[in-house]
Amino acid sequence: MTNPMIIEKQNQAAAILREKNIDMWLTFVRETGNIKDPMLDMIVGTGATWHSAFILTNTGETIAVIGSLEEANMKTVGTFKTIKPYLKSVKEDLIKVLDEYKPEKIAINYSRNSSLADGLTYGMYLELTNILKDTPYLEKLVSSEEIVSALRGRKSTSEIDNIKSAIKETLIIFDEVTGFIQPGKTEKEIAQFVISKVKERGFELAWDEEHCPAVFTGPDTAGAHSGPTDKKIERGHVINMDFGIKYNGYCSDLQRTWYVLREGENNAPEEVLKGFNVIRDSIQMAAAELKAGKQGCEIDDIARNHIVENGYEEYPHGLGHQVGKAAHDGGALMAPRWERYGNLPFIKIEESNVFTIEPRLTIEGYGIATMEEIVVVTKDGCEFLSEPQNEIYLIKQ
Repeated sequence: MTNPMIIEKQNQAAAILREKNIDMWLTFVRETGNIKDPMLDMIVGTGATWHSAFILTNTGETIAVIGSLEEANMKTVGTFKTIKPYLKSVKEDLIKVLDEYKPEKIAINYSRNSSLADGLTYGMYLELTNILKDTPYLEKLVSSEEIVSALRGRKSTSEIDNIKSAIKETLIIFDEVTGFIQPGKTEKEIAQFVISKVKERGFELAWDEEHCPAVFTGPDTAGAHSGPTDKKIERGHVINMDFGIKYNGYCSDLQRTWYVLREGENNAPEEVLKGFNVIRDSIQMAAAELKAGKQGCEIDDIARNHIVENGYEEYPHGLGHQVGKAAHDGGALMAPRWERYGNLPFIKIEESNVFTIEPRLTIEGYGIATMEEIVVVTKDGCEFLSEPQNEIYLIKQ
């Protein structure tokens, strides 16, 4: 029953630990049915009820210190070589493991910058530090942020293949919804059409159904992370949609833009075309400079400056995030140097990172133009995994 993808990521984690000069990665959890550490699906493959420590070492050892009632399940899951079941307290067995390996640096599951590395609650942090208070290991704890960022960001070939499949199926649904959009339909009706296609094909949505897909028609729409409303599509509206699916555990996250022709129009007005073209060009300009070793803020600058130079306000978010097992994945972020993003815009981009590129701008009186494409960072630059939208989609009904 062992999941080969989990073993692949565990082996990758061991190499990352060696690279970062960290001896051990300890993920400390309890009652994961209530509060689930974001890394469990990637490196463990099951949850835990009692206090549990899932340990990976830089030599490739995997040790699970778990409650005795969960030993059988852990053996069935088959992702950890050594299982240490306890009855009364996790403390004794956990310290024995630490004494055996004598780590000089132990990464634990907290982070100030990345939610994906921040599964350790404050209560569990107090528990862990209490367990270690009379040992030398209390002074050896560091954040697992660097490990998580690298592990989630560096996509394997099989991971990229799953993302490609998710993108392919998402673009098919975008093509289908183009034929469904017409004046008089509401944002909610468009969203329900999309959701019905996802469910009938056995996929999952990439994020919460309340705003996946997000549909926005015309001027004065809700914010970027809002759900669809009863607002009706009208002629002369610009429509955009933010949508993704989860395929075999991996996500897509794409956006597309339409214009609803008025009576007598054969094409979108010049101001709509200008807004669309500025977005399209900003994506291509950012992609042309996206490469390993750059900081995300440097790439964000390119698209942001192009949009502002063309007379539009800057977009109120980052240019792009990583995609993987979650729609918002990885560590490095293509974002401005704003305090809210912490250190994420300054993390160096790496080969095999998979990013969205998603600027936006408001076309006064019409709506919001935005596209979101997905690229993978290669040895020499980046490659589009999604076929870019090069022309605005026209609704003629």
